Amino acid sequence: MAKAKELQELSVSELDKKSRDLSEELLNLRLRKQTGQVERPHELNILRKDIARIKTVIAQKNAQVN
Repeated sequence: MAKAKELQELSVSELDKKSRDLSEELLNLRLRKQTGQVERPHELNILRKDIARIKTVIAQKNAQVN
């Protein structure tokens, strides 16, 4: 799980890459869940919240620039 303070230290491009990676992982987990292969379904919620946290930090950084 990523902390907001840790995320604020990263650049916007690093955050974008991290967001894409987590989105891809979330997609893979969803597909595995459909076939019943997920041992820990709570990871879906954790990934969704991490992605939202990253997008919030990106929005904050963009607001500071403008």
